[in-house]
Amino acid sequence: MKKTIALMAIVWLPLWLLAQNDVRISVRDAKTKELLVGASVALKKSSLNGQTNAEGEFRLNKLESGHYTVVVSYLGYRSVEKSFIVPDDRRVEVLMEPASFLADEVVVQATRASANAATTYKNLSEEEIAKNNLGQDIPYLLNQTPSVVASSDAGAGVGYTGIRIRGSDAQRINVTVNGIPYNDSESQGSFWVNMPDFASSVDNIQIQRGVGTSTNGAGAFGASINIQTSQLIDTAYAELDNSFGSYNTWKNTVKLGTGLINDQFTFDARLSRIESDGYMDNAFSDLKSFYVSGAWYGKSSFLRANVFSGKEKTYQAWNGVPEELLETNRTYSEFSYEDQTDNYTQTHYQLLYSNQLNEEFLLNGALHYTRGKGYYEEFKEDDALADYQLSPVVIGGETIETSDLVRQRWLDNYFYGLTYSVNYRPSATLNLTLGGAYNEYRGDHYGEVIWARYSSDLNLGDRYYINDAEKNDFNVYAKGDVRLGSLNLFGDVQYRKVHYVLEGIDDDLSMLDQQVDYDFINPKAGLSYSFDNNSQVYASVAIANKEPVRDDFTESSVLSRPSAERLTDFEAGYRISARDFNIGLNGYAMLYKDQLVFTGQINDVGAAVRENVDQSYRIGVELDASWRPVEDFTWRATAAFSQNKIKDYTYYVDVYDDSWVVTEQRSETLSSTDIALSPNTVLSNEFAYVPFERAELALISKYVSRQYLDNTGDKAKSIDPFFVSDLRLRYNTSIRGVKNIGITLRINNIFDELYEASGYTFGYYNPGGELETYNYYFPQATRNFMLGVNLKF
Repeated sequence: MKKTIALMAIVWLPLWLLAQNDVRISVRDAKTKELLVGASVALKKSSLNGQTNAEGEFRLNKLESGHYTVVVSYLGYRSVEKSFIVPDDRRVEVLMEPASFLADEVVVQATRASANAATTYKNLSEEEIAKNNLGQDIPYLLNQTPSVVASSDAGAGVGYTGIRIRGSDAQRINVTVNGIPYNDSESQGSFWVNMPDFASSVDNIQIQRGVGTSTNGAGAFGASINIQTSQLIDTAYAELDNSFGSYNTWKNTVKLGTGLINDQFTFDARLSRIESDGYMDNAFSDLKSFYVSGAWYGKSSFLRANVFSGKEKTYQAWNGVPEELLETNRTYSEFSYEDQTDNYTQTHYQLLYSNQLNEEFLLNGALHYTRGKGYYEEFKEDDALADYQLSPVVIGGETIETSDLVRQRWLDNYFYGLTYSVNYRPSATLNLTLGGAYNEYRGDHYGEVIWARYSSDLNLGDRYYINDAEKNDFNVYAKGDVRLGSLNLFGDVQYRKVHYVLEGIDDDLSMLDQQVDYDFINPKAGLSYSFDNNSQVYASVAIANKEPVRDDFTESSVLSRPSAERLTDFEAGYRISARDFNIGLNGYAMLYKDQLVFTGQINDVGAAVRENVDQSYRIGVELDASWRPVEDFTWRATAAFSQNKIKDYTYYVDVYDDSWVVTEQRSETLSSTDIALSPNTVLSNEFAYVPFERAELALISKYVSRQYLDNTGDKAKSIDPFFVSDLRLRYNTSIRGVKNIGITLRINNIFDELYEASGYTFGYYNPGGELETYNYYFPQATRNFMLGVNLKF
């Protein structure tokens, strides 16, 4: 038997090797015959993709005999599909015609990482996003990308949702929409609940982990999420997208587009509604949104106007569930007041302009305006009237100083400004960009008591506190890359100036008046080297600075206000793309100076706020891979292994006396400890099988290791590891008059895992000297489903 196997190997190995063919794709301008360096090449029905080298070539290695098709795209040219036969065609020439219109993708070019960038990134196409877009927020659509942990207050991904990348929360993740900042200027977080079903108007998303390239808005301390909305669609269309699922969850979307009118104009519109009762008790969501876009296209320029808006009403589920109730009542809500809700409307206006001035210069500019207004309403039991600037009530000689009441806390804000970039490409090997932005934020914060059981001087519309915020944010950056054969060098430097002013009375009736200016220099440099076998190595170093958030100001004085944070980010990795597999392996070291964390310490105004810790770090490796061992089966996987530590960390615990007054704080110092909510291991997996044409069956899994609720590394204050699997079934077909009928069934958490994805903790020493600790968690939904039907006309 051994001899037979050896003989067969000797006979078949040379034949197999002969069957593996190399093909060179050369890409040229159809008129000038100039080689196009950096053109994107993708082999259809495979994972193989990359860019042409300095000789304008892209090599396809070890192809088996058969028919193949490549798709070639290059900025300023029409995309081309070219078919060839192996082994007959060893060299394939692709000729590209200049595009009749300037492509929408130039809008985000200045803030995107290119294919050969010396940084780590992940691109998601419209098709990939649509596969899972059944009503859940964008964090859940990104959940299968490296180092991502998504969570939901209501438990099922509708309503308030959160995302962490490399352990960094939303305040440290820079988000832009068409290159325009989305993060809230004060809290610096991104509230996805304010843009429900926005994914239905998204063409593509790029996630840059780490500092990434220079972009507009708040500093990226964990990642950047760069979103581009829908692009030119040539033909008229109509689309109906409806989903229904567990917890009475509904998503209804209608989309319409005119296609290209008179070879110049397009109009697109979307109207959406999402409703859900939520997995948690009372945690309903009522979400509405629209998106309208009109564009004019010229041969070398275009103008696009976008208006999109989201209106949300959600029952408050942000307090979580006490640990002691997880076993018996894990969907518990502490609220029973009917209107214990959050209500907010946010509308965005964008005017985008691009002009290809000549073959060398590309100009981008955008004006934007965002209007937001809303409140959250709360029932408060037996609150002190003095806390609301209300006088005591005297009834029958009795003085009443407390009362049940209902309050609203309002945010009324404006955000507006401009962004721009000028791209200069004098040759195929040199690319330079100058860009920047100037943005202004104005926000009013105020509170009203709309009902009180007892009150002598309450008038409807009275404001018991009001404060104004003003923030001006200016940045300018210059970056460029030069190609020297197979070597690509990259440099980037940004200057950012922030002016922030707070004036007025805070919700605890303290005075807020503060003013501060920050000046940041953020340099970056890197290199990448491309091999002929469609692989690449890269390395980079970047520095980012970030100002404190609003709470750091409102809970401190000028004397106790924390300092800005600083991050030095080292990245290095290897990427390879082949016909049946893609692998991206990345290592990083994110070294923080003065990172802001909660320590429990009380400052000079008696508030527990975030404090600067001198040294902390996140060090890890990430894997992003896909493999197609046979024609109808694909395995996609990501893995992230990290250590996230604070050096020499001191935390503080309050001590109460017999009158329940804080008399002192006890402290403890740890030489090295884990950063809160930063798991050491995050894994994702997807097995996708195509049993027959237009059908897909996918098993999707996610594993997240233990997360600590604070920075003490105490297992008693942590979230248990969880492993959750989902099942997705999709089928697409068409009938006369309907271009596509798509049916998607997604069964989430098919093994009915009981798990939590986020939480918080606090504790103190009671009058008896005993340490009391309280953990709160956000339980995620057990087995549930969503069924979607998509019709395209």
